[in-house]
This record gives sequence, structure tokens and C-alpha cells, in this order.
Amino acid sequence: MASPFASMRFFNYRLWFGGSLVSSTAVWLQRVAQDWYVLTVLTDHDSSQVGIVTALQFLPILGLSGFAGALADRVKGRRILQSSLLGVCLVSLCMGVLILTGVCNVWHMYALAVASGVIIAIDTPARQAFVGELVPRTYMANAVALNATAFHAARLIGPAVAGLLIEWYGVGPVSLATAVLFLIPILTMVLMRAGELVQRPFVPRAPGQVREAFAYVRGRTDIRVILLLIFVVSALGMNFQMTSALMATEVFGKSAGQFGVLSSFMAVGSILGAVAAAARAPRIRTILCGAALYGLAEIGLGLAPTYWWFAALSVPTGLFMLTTNTSANAYTQTHTDEEKRGRVMSLYSLVFLGATPVGSPLIGWVGQVLGARWSILVGGMASLGIAVVCGLWAVAHWGVRLRFEGRRPRIERSR
Repeated sequence: MASPFASMRFFNYRLWFGGSLVSSTAVWLQRVAQDWYVLTVLTDHDSSQVGIVTALQFLPILGLSGFAGALADRVKGRRILQSSLLGVCLVSLCMGVLILTGVCNVWHMYALAVASGVIIAIDTPARQAFVGELVPRTYMANAVALNATAFHAARLIGPAVAGLLIEWYGVGPVSLATAVLFLIPILTMVLMRAGELVQRPFVPRAPGQVREAFAYVRGRTDIRVILLLIFVVSALGMNFQMTSALMATEVFGKSAGQFGVLSSFMAVGSILGAVAAAARAPRIRTILCGAALYGLAEIGLGLAPTYWWFAALSVPTGLFMLTTNTSANAYTQTHTDEEKRGRVMSLYSLVFLGATPVGSPLIGWVGQVLGARWSILVGGMASLGIAVVCGLWAVAHWGVRLRFEGRRPRIERSR
């Protein structure tokens, strides 16, 4: 088993990891503040409105992913990422000013959600492809898993801190503080040593680049399995911003601080899952088993009888969620040709993040009509079901087998 922190030997990656931890914490501060303000101030605990805001954050992925992936393959990652971080800084600043001046309405939150979504759409494939400039290819899977560790360490810190800060100071000041935090990762990228960045092939602008990426994925059975699985799990099973808020307020009658604590319990399990994934090479079997166990854990979460049972069950739920997500992301990145990585990861982002606009309104409606517990149970049953279907389909219908070429396992049809 490799060291789970092997990528930390590289100076630029250490800077990147620290900057990612800060920026991810800022993202969670902003999301919790926005969701809580919509749920408790702008509406009368209307979960469907929270679902719409969440969907609008990710809706631009559907239209911009192809452009963003092609951009990531032909433009240096640092330039794109510094611009996107400045963009989310301005979004947080606008939200804070609107709230503090007392003019904020739901439509303002809609507009800010769309603006955030445009930035996320451009940022995500560039962020994932940039990892290839920070470490050699042999460290890629480890670096991807450590990125997930930073993200979910931030998830441990961000919601809990956001909940407390909202109770102490209000949503407006939290939004302004978030804007300041986004400046820190911009500085870390300025401090990187350009001479130590790994050179990767950049593709010149040419017609048909997005079609080329689709054709590449069509020829990769293993990647298609991952994309189908991740789409269903993300659309229906990963709406915890909304479902945890519903459970905290409607079922358990808790405050903003206690809502944030629930996300932190899940983040503990998420960090454990990401660290475990960092020490192992990503495999299809790990992804399928992780999704099945995640579905079972989520069903248990939906049946939790008390607040503290819900918090405790959030730990294994987070663990299996990150085992699935991190392994799927790392497998896709490390098994994609370098000159196509940005475009393929944009398709991955389209599936992973673009599933949210499809699933969030539906899950919000389920929570509104059937109750908060069902908003989680439906996601758990869907995650378990798609994992079983993909596993049986791969074995019974495709006749797939696992073959190793050096250190690169791949799934292929048996003759």
C-alpha cells in the first residue's frame, strides 16, 4: 500500500493543497449561508426553493461543460483558476452587500446561483486537469484523492463554522468574510514555482474537439459505466445540503449551528474515505461496491430515530460516498489520454455536477410532499439500485474481465 500523502513531497502540490482547503472552506461557508437564508428568511421553510437555488448553481454545467473542457485542454490551468476564484469572490461580496442593505430577495439568490454556476462550470475541468501539472502521472491517483481529503476537511470545518457564525453575526457578515477567504488560494497559485510544474500537452483550438471527446468516451466501456453510476448517485443520492437542512429543522427541530454539525459528522467519514482511497489504486470493483454500501448507509440515515443517531450514521455514509466519488474521479483521470483529459473530465463534471439540477428539484418535491425522511430514502434506494444494476450488467451482459497493462487496469470485453 502506498503512502496516502505521497504527493505532499512536491512543493507546488503542498501550496495547492493548502489553497484548496481554504477555497473549499469558503465554498461551504457560502453554500450554508445561502441555503439557510433562503430556507429561514426569504421563504417559510420552503425546501423546494432551496432545491431550485441548488439546481441553478449547477445548471450552467449542462451548457458550458464542452466549452470549459476544451478551454482546459488549451489554456494553462493557473490562468483559468485565478480568474474563477476572483469570480466567486465577487459573488460572495455581492451576496453580503445585498443582505446587509436589506434588499435581498429570492430572485437575487437565483441570479447569484446562476453566476456561481457559470464559474463552477469553467473552473471544474480546469481544476481537475491542473493536478496533472502539479505531480507526475504516477502520483495522479494519490493527488486526486488528497484533493478530496482537502475538500471534505473543509466540509468538516465549513458548515460547523458557518452555522456558528450565522448564529453569532448573521448571514451578511459571513458572506463578506467568505469573499476575503477566496483571495488566499489566488495568492498560493502566484507563489507556485513555474519551473517545477509538470509540462503536459496543450491542444490548439480546432473544430470538433468536443465531438472528439464524446467519441473517445463512447469507445471506453469502463468510463461509460462510471458515468452512468455517478449520474444516478449524484442526481438522487447526494443532496445533503438540502436533505440535512430538512431533517435538522422539520424532523429534529434544530438550529443553524446544529444543522452545520450534521455536515461535519458526514465530513469525518468523508475524510476517512478519501484517505483510504489515496492509499490504493482506483478500481471498478471499488467504485461499484462503494456505491452499493453508500446506498445502504443512506437508507439507514433516512430511518434514523434521533438527531444523534442521524449524526452518527452520517460518518459511514460519508465514508462510502467518498470511496465512490474519489475512486471514480481518480480512475477517470488516470485512465484518460493526457491531451483529452480536460475534455473528458468536463464530461465527468457534466455528469457529476449537472445531475444536481435534475435531481435537486425532485428530491425537494419529495421532501415537501412525503416528508424529509423520504428525501433521503429515495436517494439511498436509487444509489443501491444503480450499483446492483451496473454490477450485474457488467458481469452478465458485457462479459467483462479485468486485465492489467503495467500499472493500468482496464475493463474490456472478453472475446
